[in-house]
Amino acid sequence: MGDYQVGDLLVASISIGDGGFDRAVVLVLDADDSGSVGVVLNQLSPMDLDEVLPVWSELVCEPQVLFDGGPVSQQGAICLAETWTDADEPPGWRRIYGRIGLLNLDTPVEIAEGAYRNLRIFAGYAGWEEGQLDSEIGFGVWHVVRASSADPFDTAPETLWRRVLRRQGGELALFSTWPDSVESN
Repeated sequence: MGDYQVGDLLVASISIGDGGFDRAVVLVLDADDSGSVGVVLNQLSPMDLDEVLPVWSELVCEPQVLFDGGPVSQQGAICLAETWTDADEPPGWRRIYGRIGLLNLDTPVEIAEGAYRNLRIFAGYAGWEEGQLDSEIGFGVWHVVRASSADPFDTAPETLWRRVLRRQGGELALFSTWPDSVESN
């Protein structure tokens, strides 16, 4: 495993110009010698959360939509939830890092109501086989940075990529000014 860990962000480099990971910000949820898993934090799903998981739609934080977590298992859902304190460990929730964890969506909604500071649901996830992510990082496809506690529940996902790069300073901050279309530059 490379120089990344659970709780880090994988920020797409400017070399990714199309496809599902263009300007993606991925939160690493699991990483070991067999591979890595994460969710894309800044892409909205075309599916309507009210139609897919109506009982959960009122519990998610703004924007109250379903997010596109990545290309793997799009028919499945992953729920990130932030507890109110470090000591909280509600039923059906498993800590990832800090107060951020995974909430099992089979948990009764009544138990989840009021138990979390923030909650967000993702359709699908991003996954890498053994050595694949290390190779992509080595080729400069991803920048690895530490996540802030607010990143997984950011209320303006359309600008998250730029803001995460900008706060890094140096060369990474310069990439945050990269135009949406190089032709229009």
